[in-house]
Amino acid sequence: MKNETLHSMKRIKLNGMASAYEAILSMPVNQHPTTHDMVATLMDAEVQHRAQRRMDLYLRLSKLRYHATMADIQCSESRNLKADQLAILADGSYLQRGENILITGATGSGKSFLACALGHQACVIGHRTLYYNMNRLTEQIALAKTDGTVIKWLDRMKRAKLIILDDFGLQPIAQNVKLILLQILEDRYEESSIMICSQLPVSKWYEYFDEPTLADAILDRIIPKAHRIELKGKSRRKNLKQLS
Repeated sequence: MKNETLHSMKRIKLNGMASAYEAILSMPVNQHPTTHDMVATLMDAEVQHRAQRRMDLYLRLSKLRYHATMADIQCSESRNLKADQLAILADGSYLQRGENILITGATGSGKSFLACALGHQACVIGHRTLYYNMNRLTEQIALAKTDGTVIKWLDRMKRAKLIILDDFGLQPIAQNVKLILLQILEDRYEESSIMICSQLPVSKWYEYFDEPTLADAILDRIIPKAHRIELKGKSRRKNLKQLS
């Protein structure tokens, strides 16, 4: 009967429950939990197993540039990054409120690394996350337009609770990318979050779009509900290479 129960668990893909049940069966009979405790143990094991699988899937699909975690982030006054500021973002509540994060700073200041750590944290707590640098975003838009899958691609973007856009402002932005970016922001407004990393200070973004009407529309959906982080200090690229 026990083997049949174990087989049934595996057959209906209750793998976390099956692993926990196998562990219990390997224990001496006098150490087996009571019926109530066993049910609770098996349910908890299945919940944890599914959470782990979801996290692994989201991390794989996110395409994060760096393998970074919140524990890897160093806060200091010299970096203009405070521990309490990071703690507010680490709990992920900003995602539920549809708030954005804008990370600016000079090249090598650790913008991408911080963004990837926050993206990793979003995956850990169960939120679908997508990472793009602006070159890759432009390529994806061109590809979707070529094969006629723009709507499908936008729907996929909409399902992500967090989208990270890196290297924003390094190169001129094409008109079609501006329009798609506006659509992405419209789909996510006050529902999901976007994180932008840029060497350009936020005060220069309006000028960067070089088109007042679109600039107003885009920035109005980014800036008002945004946490701003302006990283300072010397280049950290050597440290990042050691961690990666």
